[in-house]
Amino acid sequence: MAVSDNARRFGAGVTKGVSAVAIALVISAVWWTVAPNSQRAITDTATIAPLTGTGTDARSTSSTTSAPPATTAVPTKPPFAGWVNPASAGAPFPKATTNGLITFRGNPTRSYYGTGPIPTKPKVLWSYPKGNGGMCGSSSDTDGEQTWCGTGWNGQPSVWDYNGKTWLAFGAYDYRVHFLNATDGSDMIPALNTGDLAKGTVSVDPDGFPLLYHGSRDNYLRIVAFDRAEPTVLWKLNANDPALGPTLWNDDWDGSPLIIDDYLFEGGENSRINVVKLNRSYGADGKVKVDPKIVWSAAGWDNELLQYITDQQVSIENSVAISGNTLYFANSGGLVQGWDISGLKDGATPTRTFRFWAGDDIDASIVIDDEGFLYVGSEWERYNDRSRDVGQIIKLDPRKPDNPLVWGIKNQVAEGKSGVWGTPGLYKDMLYVPTNGGELLGVDRATGNVRWRKKLPGPLWQSPVIIDGVLIQGDCSGVLHAYDVRDTTIDPPQLWSVQLTGCIESTPAVWNGRIYVGARGGKFYAIGDS
Repeated sequence: MAVSDNARRFGAGVTKGVSAVAIALVISAVWWTVAPNSQRAITDTATIAPLTGTGTDARSTSSTTSAPPATTAVPTKPPFAGWVNPASAGAPFPKATTNGLITFRGNPTRSYYGTGPIPTKPKVLWSYPKGNGGMCGSSSDTDGEQTWCGTGWNGQPSVWDYNGKTWLAFGAYDYRVHFLNATDGSDMIPALNTGDLAKGTVSVDPDGFPLLYHGSRDNYLRIVAFDRAEPTVLWKLNANDPALGPTLWNDDWDGSPLIIDDYLFEGGENSRINVVKLNRSYGADGKVKVDPKIVWSAAGWDNELLQYITDQQVSIENSVAISGNTLYFANSGGLVQGWDISGLKDGATPTRTFRFWAGDDIDASIVIDDEGFLYVGSEWERYNDRSRDVGQIIKLDPRKPDNPLVWGIKNQVAEGKSGVWGTPGLYKDMLYVPTNGGELLGVDRATGNVRWRKKLPGPLWQSPVIIDGVLIQGDCSGVLHAYDVRDTTIDPPQLWSVQLTGCIESTPAVWNGRIYVGARGGKFYAIGDS
């Protein structure tokens, strides 16, 4: 990757800082062989046969006066017994008692964006910090020590209700995690200091415990209590802890932890995928406490991957996703994986059930729809045959592990200015994808056809947010755009734009009619109607 991209991203180390019921697909496509998994790719239009439902009503038309037949109660569908019901895609965090947008993209399938209404005449209501200063810190990349400001490409804020107020929390490049009042931008409690850039999206406990989970570039993943006068670290995990097993590449924590049923799921730039039993409770003083135990940690790479990429850049920089009983993630070697966690609570060791090599670095989080399809965005920096053939925007069917590639879209404009870093967004029949080259793509997610393109000042690393038929996308000139996507068959018109300061790499959080987002100019903003 170009040095300028590496400097912007602060990545790994110093070298990279509808349903299938009654639907028939009649494919007219160009197929080609893509090694080494013997996958084949669909690259042309797929025709979808119309649904049929023209059966006749066979009920009797007799006019007898006999008593009506006894009614039969319709059995109640039992609740989903696994980890995450696939049908919860696009909905708030399942079973959560915490009201809010509490992890990157809101839920375990990374497909929930928050609540409206979207502002119609937006303006900046407040910015943080007050005055002329910004949130800045120094850190090293390929160009040495530099100063970085604001919030970065994986820094979506979390927003939630606690003790009668709406809180905001986000990590920033001033080494801190900030806790703000969402109404006026004042500090709820002092910021938590870490030892380096705090760039990942914080997660808030979904079960009502006053806990925040967050990683930093200082090697540590932390569990922080916010039920005290100051944020208090209750536990932290060093990426180099020998208890995790062998590591490769780096020691940052970029992904947003996922907390379900007292378990924490998280991958790190050390290329370990980890599960921690939290053992949350309250002490005699009424304060929250935890007693975490690492119950499973596995390498995020395998020998086959290292053979093909010929380097050790295999960090996990995206946020893990879960659908059904499968934990999904990808790494910077381009390896997409699914692990069966169905027996985890009973002490069973997770087993890998899905493996797909996309060929190049995958920093975007995997997004999963309600049918279990995976949507993956990869970068274009290794320029190998696999990545060239598969494409940079792909749809996978993990139920077909031997041939999962449904379609792939190539985004290979020029070296260093193509591929995908931002996480794609799902809405109705569409997939919205921002590209490193500065395009926002509207993709038919059934066929993979690109319906429209919008050219914006790039790179576009912010992940799209779609609420109430409005798509929010920031660009690298500091403009936040809103597009009307209610009619998905047309190129969406722009509704409004707001000028901020600095490239907008972070993904906005939208909650109760306000948009919260940080930018690289050093400030964090609340945007809404006057």
